[in-house]
Amino acid sequence: MENKLIVKTANDVLKTELNGIQKLSKILNSDFSNIINKLSKVRGRVIFTGIGKSGHIAKKISSTMSSTGTPSQFCHSTEMSHGDLGIISKNDIVIIISNSGNSIELEGVVNFCKKHKIFSIGISSAKNSNLSKSVNMSLIVPSADEACAIGLAPTTSTTMTLVLGDIICVSLMKKKKFSTKEYRNIHPGGSLGESLIQVKKIMHTGKKLPLIDENASMKDAVLEITKKSFGHVGVINKAKKIIGIVTDGDLRRSINNNLLDKKVKLVMKSPPLLIKEDELCSDALELMNSKKISCLFIEKNQKPIGIIHIHDCLKINKH
Repeated sequence: MENKLIVKTANDVLKTELNGIQKLSKILNSDFSNIINKLSKVRGRVIFTGIGKSGHIAKKISSTMSSTGTPSQFCHSTEMSHGDLGIISKNDIVIIISNSGNSIELEGVVNFCKKHKIFSIGISSAKNSNLSKSVNMSLIVPSADEACAIGLAPTTSTTMTLVLGDIICVSLMKKKKFSTKEYRNIHPGGSLGESLIQVKKIMHTGKKLPLIDENASMKDAVLEITKKSFGHVGVINKAKKIIGIVTDGDLRRSINNNLLDKKVKLVMKSPPLLIKEDELCSDALELMNSKKISCLFIEKNQKPIGIIHIHDCLKINKH
């Protein structure tokens, strides 16, 4: 019975918090759009602040915003009132998070923004709070039951604010057309950075490329496949453009007495499956898995400039 009670409590928490998250759709309106449009035009940084649980949430949202293309910084509201207000510039936007909107610790940053005409946005659950009345724009988190067993500890409310932060950051990404390339530039380290490596960083080039002329014999193709050890050979025409591919699998399936005397262009698969040098290794791996192939040629202006093997991509994704 005790285990059943634990599972029931867990499911009740989940249900309560999900109900709260669903209520957020009520505030995703024109006022929300105006806030995203304003944030997309910020010339400085987006400064987040808050205290207690709201401060922790603000810090996380700030981190997400910085990693998705909008410079951001978090500063604790109490520390701001003790000298750190100096981090705010006239080109910044300040986002203040407070569940009640009436915390006395917020007065310093609120008054500073009003005095110096710093654009401010408030996120709270109280429409008539001091915070909501003092900022330029505000988002009111809908009222919802806390998932806490006694209904007092911030649980549902903090989850809703955290999700709202994700909504803001992703909407801002879309608005600013933040690209995968830009994301990669600010995430060079760790497994995430490795998954965003472009194929041009790991492709085999130059003399390592298995290539053969379309008029060469299949005997020559076999020698090239064996020599370069990719199990593939790219077929090129007089203009040095890749027009087909022959694999060791093709050889096994087509073997007969006359195969080795045939011209490569009569056996090759055409058109070949090619990718660009800026493609991500993770995408190349997904493509090879979906097509059940082990190699991909990289082209530029239809000319082969590299080749990658599925093992090259797997090594990166294992790190």
